[in-house]
Amino acid sequence: MCGLFDGFLREFLTYMTVERNASKNTLESYEKDLRDFIRYINGANLGDRVDHLAIRGYLAHLQSGGYSRATIARRLAAVRSFFRFLCRQNYLAVNPAKGVSTPKRERKLPKFLHIEEISSLMNAPDNSPFGLRDKAILETLYATGIRVSELVGADLADLDTISGYLRVFGKGSKERLVPVGRKAMEALAVYLSEARPAIRERARKVFGRQPGGGYGGEDDEKAIFLNKMGTRLSVRSVQRMVDKYIRRACIRGKMSPHTFRHSFATHLLDRGADLRAVQELLGHANISTTQIYTHITREKLRTIYKRSHPRA
Repeated sequence: MCGLFDGFLREFLTYMTVERNASKNTLESYEKDLRDFIRYINGANLGDRVDHLAIRGYLAHLQSGGYSRATIARRLAAVRSFFRFLCRQNYLAVNPAKGVSTPKRERKLPKFLHIEEISSLMNAPDNSPFGLRDKAILETLYATGIRVSELVGADLADLDTISGYLRVFGKGSKERLVPVGRKAMEALAVYLSEARPAIRERARKVFGRQPGGGYGGEDDEKAIFLNKMGTRLSVRSVQRMVDKYIRRACIRGKMSPHTFRHSFATHLLDRGADLRAVQELLGHANISTTQIYTHITREKLRTIYKRSHPRA
């Protein structure tokens, strides 16, 4: 069976693309995790004995390699999906991963920025075209709570400047509308009217790129946020940009663009927002994913109580 796994994997990825409409990131993650599992199975010389004991052995192999419980749980989920597909296609009679329990995951509270830190970050960019672009990005991330992949994938046609809504396509290409706050809309208006045309003109002069002539062709012309070459901004570029302004604002601790998403949810719940409304805004499929932010607000209440109550 092991020798057939490579062919099965290609068939599984095709199924995930066509039938499940999985995103590019999801497909890449599945392929990476499953190829690692296949390497382990082939290296263990198990022949046809790919049973629940073999899968438990793989999990033990990951644990001894120092992988976190979250990573092990993710890889087991990929293996489960893979074998469930093989059973559905009648390649296997029994799913060997079905009886393997998921390792209990550590419950880490997400880091978030305080209001004062958010203000410092928003004031960090300068008034150059790229500074105005960066300010619009920072404001939009915090105002909407969208993922960085959703931000860089947003097109001009997705932004409704009249009603103040942005259409985003989340995991599995699920579409949702998110409101854009006043401050973010103001920053976006300045960027779109002044900075974006300047960035495109600079790219034309420096790199000789005509509108729609970037690496992505017409896709670059549609993108809201552009890089110095006049093409669609990448997730990695936003990560580097956020790192720069974190240092400039003298904020301690490891932060990422996703920290804005955590901050967005935490600040909404701190001010009494409904949990299900926050779930919708974040695009979470399951409310249990959103509930982690209630732990943060409870910890904050506990801190306030201990600091304020005379007999705490």
